Amino acid sequence: MTESGVSRRGRRRLRRRTRARIRRALLVGLVVGSLLLAGSGWVAFRGWQARAHLLNAAGLARELSAQIVGGDAARAQRTLAALQEQAGAARDATGDPGWWLGQRSPYAGDDLGAVRQIAVAIDDLARRAFPTLVRTDLATLVPKEGRLDVARLRAVSTELADVNAAVRETRTRLDAVPTTDLVGQIRTALTDLRAEIDRLAGLTGAADQGAKVLPALLGADGPRTYLLVSQNPAELRATGGMWGAYAVIRADGGRVEIVTQGSAGVDLRRFDPPVATLPDEMRRLYTDLPAIYPADVNLTPHFPTAAKLYREMVRLRTGTTVDGVLAVDPVALSYLLAATGPVAVPGGPKLAADTVVRTLLSETYQSMGLKEQDAYYAAAAAAVFDAFLAAKVNPKAVLSAFDRSMAERRILFWSARSGEQHILGESKVSGILPERETVPSVGVFLNDGSGAKLGYYLKPTAQLTVGECQGEGRRQLRLRFSLRSSAPTSGLNRSVLGAGKAGDPYTIRTLVYVFSPAGGAVMGARIDGADAALGSGTERRRQVGVANVEVPPGATRTLDVDLLTGRNTAGTPELRLTPTATPWTTQVVSAPSCNQ
Repeated sequence: MTESGVSRRGRRRLRRRTRARIRRALLVGLVVGSLLLAGSGWVAFRGWQARAHLLNAAGLARELSAQIVGGDAARAQRTLAALQEQAGAARDATGDPGWWLGQRSPYAGDDLGAVRQIAVAIDDLARRAFPTLVRTDLATLVPKEGRLDVARLRAVSTELADVNAAVRETRTRLDAVPTTDLVGQIRTALTDLRAEIDRLAGLTGAADQGAKVLPALLGADGPRTYLLVSQNPAELRATGGMWGAYAVIRADGGRVEIVTQGSAGVDLRRFDPPVATLPDEMRRLYTDLPAIYPADVNLTPHFPTAAKLYREMVRLRTGTTVDGVLAVDPVALSYLLAATGPVAVPGGPKLAADTVVRTLLSETYQSMGLKEQDAYYAAAAAAVFDAFLAAKVNPKAVLSAFDRSMAERRILFWSARSGEQHILGESKVSGILPERETVPSVGVFLNDGSGAKLGYYLKPTAQLTVGECQGEGRRQLRLRFSLRSSAPTSGLNRSVLGAGKAGDPYTIRTLVYVFSPAGGAVMGARIDGADAALGSGTERRRQVGVANVEVPPGATRTLDVDLLTGRNTAGTPELRLTPTATPWTTQVVSAPSCNQ
């Protein structure tokens, strides 16, 4: 055989082996491809199942919330069982090996992982948090026959602490889920769930704090006395309004009663020398006024400072040393009156939910003299207080009123006992302006500069927009703040117009204090589009810009402020605002984090 023949046979064998390898490769590829298609089909099927279960669970969760707050325990138990079934099914549908493999695919992995975390979060809440809430009888959290059941409050304290821990653990896990590459529907679902859990965490946190501190505060371990102060938004101060009428209340074994009442202007008056030496940074912003005049203790937005000053003023004038200070305003009373119903007040008009703000902040000034006003305010406070403690009220309505009031910072409390104050922490009811924060916050606080009671006519709006990323983890922020006046041009009496420090007695002069985020800065400002020089200072590690804004009747003035956050803060910025007679209109425009 020739050499060329051998060579031809070798080439033919090589071609046959090559074709065999190709056929095997194609066969393997076909099998693997079929398996992958089957796997993706299985994942898609399981995803369809999970979506249906999650949608059902979301609807059931809303029903359950309404039933818990409404006190319908029997229906809540049935709804909880159905919710646990749907949430568990969603968790199972996203927990098999096929889904696990899908989470590691380069394209849909992030989306599948996010759906899995959503299912786990809802299932955890359904099994760890909601059962305790269903068992809790909300009627024990509101007064009955003038008394709160402090023993019952203590009994549920441990359970509520566990619920709050479960909610916060769930929220922390969801925070770790990246959103950058998620498809729109899943990103929206995750964002919405985070927001819902944030709202739930606010409620469970407040319930946990309340169950821990309320028994002692209500005199379970011995009598307590407190100052109940009424904030008057007709004459604005940073925490809500001038502190006028006050009452000393006594709590003993869950029963609460008014002991004495007084007026800041009549009974406390002016203090010379000042009741305390203020820090230099406060004196540069407010001079010594907060330590001299009871009406000015809350020029600062930091409620504990104001409460301590007012407590000392009452001690010096009356000899009474109280255990804490509770502040409310007429808008919070309107929310509470929606639960109690109208309340008759001796010597004056009846108070009702839809008219109490107008009655207390406008009509009373027009129809009564100064002494009559003080007497009516004292009688009104006592009447609403007695009605709340004595009336048969709907727990759902009462808790809703308190929840809304605390969310708007219309109910504030400071305890003179450090352990109790520590438990309150930086919750909204504590009124603390934090010196350090991980989520940036911007404060817009209003102090009247007219020497009048025209704050009733102000309509405030605020928009906070997240801007460019800077070095050291800082971020630009843009605040747009507007004040509109609905004041008339005539017809108001001297009691309302007061000193008229703006010149025209119907023009409202407001000192606007813009607080940067903690560790941040105020960069510049414009009023109605024109550059404006701001007064400046610092308080609680925040730069403060001060603008004098004068608003004639029917006009709107707009203040734009550029700010910078502190180092290494993240999350959607928050607004901290002075509660006003008309609730604010606000918007926060967020942006992707700087590392996305």
